[in-house]
Amino acid sequence: MSRSPSALPLVFVHAFPMGPKMWTRQVSAITGRQVLAPPLPGFDGHPRVAEPTMDAYARDVLASLDRAGIERAIFCGLSLGGYVVFGILRQALDRVGGLILADTRTTIDTPERLAARVRSIETVRRAGPPAIAEEMGPGLVSADTHANRPAVDAEIRSLIEAQSADAIADGLQAMMTRPDSAAVLTTVRVPALIIVGADDGITPVSDARSMQQAIPQSRLVIIPGVGHMSNLEAPETFNQALLTFLRDSGI
Repeated sequence: MSRSPSALPLVFVHAFPMGPKMWTRQVSAITGRQVLAPPLPGFDGHPRVAEPTMDAYARDVLASLDRAGIERAIFCGLSLGGYVVFGILRQALDRVGGLILADTRTTIDTPERLAARVRSIETVRRAGPPAIAEEMGPGLVSADTHANRPAVDAEIRSLIEAQSADAIADGLQAMMTRPDSAAVLTTVRVPALIIVGADDGITPVSDARSMQQAIPQSRLVIIPGVGHMSNLEAPETFNQALLTFLRDSGI
């Protein structure tokens, strides 16, 4: 299908600790508009940044739009990808024509979570990405997915193990230093979709509801039976929510 001249490009921003291949099923479902899924610094061999922060990651995504000649786009971020999209909102609100925020949150890490991230940096430096896949993998999906859908677990492990230790450590550092982004959502005046797995134990439904309440033109979709990686656990349902939102919003 040819691209509609009025359809905004769609930019997918990937989760931690995996690259843009996590979006393969979503990219293939989009027709009629330009789609980008850039790797964040360090991931998939993309050059690292000197100081890994969410704003630095956001600048890198915006630079990828500049190289593609894209002035304004719809941004879809999951987990870490959502944190990066908040950075784009802080830096370039006028370049955001629509939002899809999946399994993410605006709040900063608790002291317990910060301590866990420090331990994860030590783990990846010592034992590499396979150790992070072993450590994180089960918690990224629902208990049902972990117990009954080993192919999803295997895909997530593969996506994590494809990354470098440096990229994973940088991503952890960027998440540890990210600012609270609740206030930035009140500036959003474009259509927005919030998606969350009903069994997401990392960024639960309560976080999604808070974001939906903060954005005037927003809708919330809760996907039953899945956890944090909702786009990989329930790709058909995720895609249907995404496509319905794009159609109904007219963006």
